[in-house]
Amino acid sequence: PGKGRLYYFPAGHSADPADPQFSEIEKAWTRVKPTVAFYEGPNRPIAATRDETIKLTGESGFVRFLATRDGIEIARLEPSPQDEANFIMQKFSAEQVKLFYVLREAARLRERRKLSEAELRAAIAELLKRASQIQGIGSTINNLDELDAAYRRYWKTPEHWWQAPMAWFDPLNSSSKTGGIFTNEINQMSSEYRNRHMYEVLAKAVLEGKTVFAVVGGNHVPLQEPALRCALK
Repeated sequence: PGKGRLYYFPAGHSADPADPQFSEIEKAWTRVKPTVAFYEGPNRPIAATRDETIKLTGESGFVRFLATRDGIEIARLEPSPQDEANFIMQKFSAEQVKLFYVLREAARLRERRKLSEAELRAAIAELLKRASQIQGIGSTINNLDELDAAYRRYWKTPEHWWQAPMAWFDPLNSSSKTGGIFTNEINQMSSEYRNRHMYEVLAKAVLEGKTVFAVVGGNHVPLQEPALRCALK
């Protein structure tokens, strides 16, 4: 309606600068000429160059790189961590929710950034400090020793928490099949809550007349599409 417009790119999570999707994103960026850019995930640092940014923060960082380069407004596509945690804790315990977030980040850092065990332990120790600010889950699992103990209460294999497989965090799968016990189901709740928030944020910006450019993991787009088409018809 009016002058608003939405370009929504369904990305594969990648840290490879040679991945063709990055050229496609940049071509679309030039064509669309956005007035605001939305990114998925936390506001992780970007580097001075295109390739280093992609290696460091993937497609989410690349959107911020383009927006910073061109002086375009940048906005986060995610709900607040507190609101999301509150939603998930309606069904799962604080310990389970904390484990989910910590193990998912450990798996992401291991698979995408190829961090060693020592590097993972250092990164997760910092994450635990930051997560202590989230009410409800902040009072549980506050250091690596407590993380080791909590992990062993639920899983015997893999032996260590930093070995948690990415399959545990696939929202299209079930924990009974992956061995995640509860992680896949929490990821489903997280995705549901995030999809609802993303749709509302994007629709609001377009209805305000902004030219919106957003890049998100590919599974989110078809789930949000019907609601977006309804809101923007």
